[in-house]
Amino acid sequence: MPPGSAATSPGTGPGGPVAATAAATRTGGAPAPASGEAAAPPRTTAGGASPRDLWTRSRGFLLALAVLLAAGLALAALNSGARHGYLDPRSADPSGSRAVAELLADRGTTTRVVTTAAEAADAAGPDTTLLVTDPDRLGETQLRAVRSAIDLSGGRTVLLAPSSLSLPALAPGTRTPGDRAAPETNLDPGGSSCTLPAAITAGRAATGGGHGYATTTPGATGCYPGAGHPTLLVLPTGIPGGDTVLLGSENVFLNKNLAKEGNASLALQLLGSRPHLVWYLPSLADSDPDNAEGAGEEQNFLDLIPAGWSWALLQLFLAAAVAALWRARRLGPLVTERLPVLVRASEATEGRARLYRKAGARDRAATVLRASARERLAALVGVPASRAHEPASLLPAVAARLTAGRPPHDPDTLLFGTTPTTDAALIALADHLDALEREVRTS
Repeated sequence: MPPGSAATSPGTGPGGPVAATAAATRTGGAPAPASGEAAAPPRTTAGGASPRDLWTRSRGFLLALAVLLAAGLALAALNSGARHGYLDPRSADPSGSRAVAELLADRGTTTRVVTTAAEAADAAGPDTTLLVTDPDRLGETQLRAVRSAIDLSGGRTVLLAPSSLSLPALAPGTRTPGDRAAPETNLDPGGSSCTLPAAITAGRAATGGGHGYATTTPGATGCYPGAGHPTLLVLPTGIPGGDTVLLGSENVFLNKNLAKEGNASLALQLLGSRPHLVWYLPSLADSDPDNAEGAGEEQNFLDLIPAGWSWALLQLFLAAAVAALWRARRLGPLVTERLPVLVRASEATEGRARLYRKAGARDRAATVLRASARERLAALVGVPASRAHEPASLLPAVAARLTAGRPPHDPDTLLFGTTPTTDAALIALADHLDALEREVRTS
């Protein structure tokens, strides 16, 4: 048989799958897959890209993420010693109160920070000023503890911006006529109607912008009126020398406001009248959800979202809907287009063969050659296509069609053998498969 007979054997033709694969290998390529067989994909990761491609695509995002993390850690490290929270006497932030605590320390008043009502009640006494920074956050148990300290300590208790949530428990007989009764921030003491020495000495101060108060308690003193109601109210307690101070706004004690108007003077006189100051910052453990407005009413998930977030989520949803409409695929009639380049089948086969050769994929080429030959032989000998790749079904039928006395190579080795180790062995396999198919076809 001539060396090139495999390329022009009957049944395959010059463009047949086996012949094309063998021819591509002889011309410097590697075997291409036979007709009807899918080409094996290149070796990549599960996502369809190599690790190098994945790194190339994601390195920009990873670099930006690393920069953000480094910046966040740096800012956290720089600010970790100064930020303690709103109205915290340890905080030097504009919304902190460290300046008041240091001025009080210079005057001989010690400041102790507590975070529970039990600690605050235990520390209260006749020589102590108890400052409650957020009385509206307290639960019923905590309110009772603070009220007990007011009634029994004989000292001073300063309540910052208490509202109708906490006033019934801490200052019976006192109410807030309106939620924000004093829209103006800086107020005057009130002239002759104010007899409190601390207010008279301090003069104009930032007591407005919060609540105003009205009371029926005898002996109460009101100063800094706003919208007709005092924003500073001093109530006497049952023990001589003790009193309770209601201040409608906390602006007086903030670092950013202390040097303005008479804020520093008023703050020092309200908090420095005793040698000891207990600064009570209510913690989450002291909060009571039943004490909030609407307590006892069943709430769903949407009720727990602040109003501002609800509007933000609505805007994000609308933006996403507009983006989806903008980027959505427009469905319409099919438009036919002439391809810019027509690639011949022989060129595509040869190009794929060269890629196989470059990858050294003799195993895949041999698998495609044998699978195609088995399918064609099965059609010739009457074996169902579903059983074409079963040796027990195909080999006896093929052996029965071979000419006695001229047996070609062992059909078992050709159709189900091992992978060729060289290009020459792969070419020989293509030739032998072609010869076997021709022998069966002509028998």
